[in-house]
Amino acid sequence: MLALLRNHLQHCYFNKTPIYSVFCLTLSHTHVSTSTTVQSHSDSACSSNSATALFGFLGKEPRNAMFCRHSWVALYSSRTYRGPISRSLRRRISKRAKAAAKPVLDEALFRRTVSQLPPRFTHEELHNVIALQDDPLVCLEIFNWASQQHRFRHNVLTYHITIKKLGAAKMYKEMDDVVNQVLAVPSVASEALYNTMIYYFTEARKLIRAVNIYNQMRSSRKLDCRPSIRTYNILFAALLSRGKNSYVNHVYMETVRCLFKQMVDDGVEPDIFCLNSMIKGYVLSLHVNDALRIFHQMGTAYNCQPNSYSYDYLIHGLCAQGRTRNARELCDRMKNSGFVPSSKSYSSLVNSLALEGEVDEAVKFLWEMAENQRIADFITYRTVLDEISRQKRIGDALRMLEEFQEKNLVDGHMYQKLLYELKDTSRSPNIRS
Repeated sequence: MLALLRNHLQHCYFNKTPIYSVFCLTLSHTHVSTSTTVQSHSDSACSSNSATALFGFLGKEPRNAMFCRHSWVALYSSRTYRGPISRSLRRRISKRAKAAAKPVLDEALFRRTVSQLPPRFTHEELHNVIALQDDPLVCLEIFNWASQQHRFRHNVLTYHITIKKLGAAKMYKEMDDVVNQVLAVPSVASEALYNTMIYYFTEARKLIRAVNIYNQMRSSRKLDCRPSIRTYNILFAALLSRGKNSYVNHVYMETVRCLFKQMVDDGVEPDIFCLNSMIKGYVLSLHVNDALRIFHQMGTAYNCQPNSYSYDYLIHGLCAQGRTRNARELCDRMKNSGFVPSSKSYSSLVNSLALEGEVDEAVKFLWEMAENQRIADFITYRTVLDEISRQKRIGDALRMLEEFQEKNLVDGHMYQKLLYELKDTSRSPNIRS
């Protein structure tokens, strides 16, 4: 059988005949024979070593053969990928796979939906039909079908609902085509429609496209198409969610700062969400003093009172810069205003106090967290216990850990992890037992 298959492979290779499917699979610990048809002539089952022997007479692998982890696979293909696949190639393969998996229009559903429209339907009737339809492909087909109807022109209603449906389905390419139709007719637009475009473009991470639409809003002659506070909030949220480190946040914060200045210059009054976005952006980009400036101007310049998020962002930012005293003062002011700090704010304070050697104050805030039903993480407990071990004795840290468990502040898994860390720390020569 092997000789027959060898002759057949040699015949296919030298006569440029494609091999449609040959699979020689090797499983770990067991060799499972899998028979497959080779151009309907012969059946074969072999291990990976047998596959190597079969292809050895060629001097190289056939161009439609490749070894995938534990298996030789020969497929109908005109190229072979050798070595690790590059990122660009992976993207192309993924793009082709997505194109192959593209959903198909349900013609029957489309015809049933169109039949619900009267002969001379209005914009409101078309809007309602598209709004009730769950299939985005059918929605797009109805929209295109309506565009071809005699004496019918789309308006804000039909454009808006179609863009919403396509954006929610993440059909961004099709949505972009509809957006281009809207931008080609400036008279058919509204502030809500522009905001929807900006929102879904930010969801698609097409920030340049979103900013271009924002610029078109600013230059619009229609006053009801100018950017509103919602427009700016959408852009701020999108830009501030891009950063993964302080440098990236610093780059995007410059854009946010320019947008904020344009907003104030255009007479748009910022709300609490907008001001908190500015505070958050400055904190993430390590400009805590600028964040404090916005915070102190909230009541006087912008007629807006801070909420719990305003305090939380600042407490975390101050602790990150080692300004623990200012963070404690702000925390006291927050509690006097009737707000309860978040788990992140408490954890930042506890860690900062412990690292500065104020263990008693750190433990005090830990108990306060428990009273306010805020949960500390593993790092926070470990930081406090490590500092207790360093300043006092390992026995004090163990007793504190037992107390944490008795009051259900740590579960069994976290208790075991902390206990292991303490035992490991006790072996250090700098720790007193």
